[in-house]
Amino acid sequence: MDGGNEQRVAIKFCLKAGLSATETLLLVQEAYGKVALNRSNVFRWYSRFQDGRELVEVDERGGLPKSTRTEVNIPAVADLVKNDRRIASRMKESLNIPKTVVRRILKDDLGKRKLCARFVPHSLTPEQGKIELHLAKTLSR
Repeated sequence: MDGGNEQRVAIKFCLKAGLSATETLLLVQEAYGKVALNRSNVFRWYSRFQDGRELVEVDERGGLPKSTRTEVNIPAVADLVKNDRRIASRMKESLNIPKTVVRRILKDDLGKRKLCARFVPHSLTPEQGKIELHLAKTLSR
């Protein structure tokens, strides 16, 4: 049991023992010192237990994940860029991830940079270099 769970058990015990929230706060601060939960957290947990809560574990949080730069989104961005290099402005809507995350995936994970409104590799492979050289020679004639 971590320190937070242990303190929440103590808060629940104090409630069942008939102590007030303020008395509970003082006992928790005395017992745990600098690592004690702050006043608002002690009062919040006291109120939850008073309302009938039984579990001392913290509830799972909902909402968006902390990072949308996941193993699923990186290939999705790669596929979108492969099909249409000018899609960067519409990518946010199609993948439902922030534009800053899309840019980070393109730059850090896929090794691409923006050049003339298209995302291209930072450097050409030897095969791509030969193709570009051949195209440049044929176009300059």
